[in-house]
Amino acid sequence: MVEISITVLLIPFASYLLGSIPFGLLLAKLLGGADVRKAGSGNIGATNVARVVGPLAGILTLVFDTAKGTAAVWFAGRATNESAVWMMIAAFAVLLGHSFPVWLKFKGGKGVATALGVFLALCPLAAVSALLLFILCVAYWRYVSLGSVAAAAAMPLLIYFLWAPRHAPPIIVNMGTLAIALLVIYKHDSNLQRLVEGTEPRFSFGKKKETE
Repeated sequence: MVEISITVLLIPFASYLLGSIPFGLLLAKLLGGADVRKAGSGNIGATNVARVVGPLAGILTLVFDTAKGTAAVWFAGRATNESAVWMMIAAFAVLLGHSFPVWLKFKGGKGVATALGVFLALCPLAAVSALLLFILCVAYWRYVSLGSVAAAAAMPLLIYFLWAPRHAPPIIVNMGTLAIALLVIYKHDSNLQRLVEGTEPRFSFGKKKETE
């Protein structure tokens, strides 16, 4: 009973704290001396970090934000003998931490990279498929936000069909994936409004880049 109680408290708490580490903000200050919350879109995600500080900082932010999603799910799996319930709890908690970090007055990133890391741990084939969809959308329409929303919206179906050959995922995985997808889409609300209005900036490799 004590062990179960510790697990109940430790996994979501540790996952949230891991997710709340603002790698984009820290790397931007370390490599460029800039506060990305006061530049570009104000977002601490990889795209805005790359825009404000440069490609290296953006790539490192992407790597670290992805890694914390993978790490949270991996550690939860190791601690609970691969329990799908606890792995999904860790997955949602780490995304909540990234999106609503306590250190930044609950104003965090949009969760795309962290969600990618989560699904790389849960179902690599689905994660890679979503990444390919993201790349295709950005390459064709040049909207990072549109690619992010499309990948998030597709993830519940990708998880369902690619979880394992001839095996559907546990219901908790379906529910958790849907919750994560909705959270990522919700965090892109302002981007979606600009897309509808036709004012969302397009991605380019020049100085004017769209923010995540």
